[in-house]
Amino acid sequence: MQPRPAKLVLENGSVYNGTAFGHIGEATGEVVFNTSHTGYQEILTDPSYAGQMVLMTYPLIGNYGINKSDNESTKIWTSAFIVREVSNIYSNFEATQTLDDCLKESGVMGLAGIDTRKLVREIREKGAMRGIISALDTSDESLKDRVQHTPEMSGRDLVKTVTVSENYTLEKADARFHVAAFDYGIKTNILRMLQHSGCKVTVLNAETTAEEVIALNPDGVFLSNGPGDPSAVGYAIETIKKLAEYNRTTRQLPIFGICLGHQLLSLAFGAETYKLKFGHHGSNHPVKNLTSKQIEITSQNHGFAVNMDSLPDNLEMTHLNLYDNTVEGIKHLKLPCFSVQYHPEAAPGPHDSHYLFKQFTSLMEQAKN
Repeated sequence: MQPRPAKLVLENGSVYNGTAFGHIGEATGEVVFNTSHTGYQEILTDPSYAGQMVLMTYPLIGNYGINKSDNESTKIWTSAFIVREVSNIYSNFEATQTLDDCLKESGVMGLAGIDTRKLVREIREKGAMRGIISALDTSDESLKDRVQHTPEMSGRDLVKTVTVSENYTLEKADARFHVAAFDYGIKTNILRMLQHSGCKVTVLNAETTAEEVIALNPDGVFLSNGPGDPSAVGYAIETIKKLAEYNRTTRQLPIFGICLGHQLLSLAFGAETYKLKFGHHGSNHPVKNLTSKQIEITSQNHGFAVNMDSLPDNLEMTHLNLYDNTVEGIKHLKLPCFSVQYHPEAAPGPHDSHYLFKQFTSLMEQAKN
């Protein structure tokens, strides 16, 4: 079977010709690059990538196939997947299908055979851009026009597209704590780590109110990762504000946020966020813990960040990105609330950041006493 020609057109007019794999059709989204050498299955199924087309910098992708146990959610969320070369064979005793077959089954388009180094340089120099991939429309002019009508990431609330439709509880027989976890696009391994830390977890729809959370009488609240612009998720920010007020006036209720949860917590306390030029997407980002002075090798996936200069007096920066000196963590000076921008449930370090879950359980233990 002959490869199907396809092309990517960016909003600035750049055209990249390649071949389609996976679903044969069209896709739109913001094009971002990820520097991880492995982990493509976790990337594809991470809800934080909703609305984005992910470009992998590593040249060969798919060589260990796909297996169900590595999924971070129940489906693929990326709009499309862009690689230099896709492997149609795999070597992995757990794998059950090829990457190509997985994308076909999921209705997600892939693009291979382009100069990924050139595309990465363009994004790095000019910033993340909207793009359109098509194996159906062969007209450059048509695609250049159509890409201008695709939505921008700034101002988009994508949380509502990825959050759980109904609340549910993950029981744990010997649980010491009950955590109310907001699902803004929560990853499976976060839930696994919370359970491993001794928590029963009630997973909540993103629009669950503060009153509904308080009625559950949890020992702590977790704010998950997720896609889109944090400033557009006003309902979540208002809920976090109310939970912070409950902390001040009624009882200590520890709050721990990751990624989008970190941004929302910061916004709730009065900080500001902004869109990064091309975001942080990869598994090799060095972060300095400003308290311990240790360096953590972290996994990251975000296109927005907290403005360091906007941090109010009640927030202290706890972690710093050593690539570009952006905020990677904060804590409240009076309330048991803290968050990090990176993903401590991932394991590039491999266990550099697991202490954060212990920090959360320690705060819940203190609040009980």
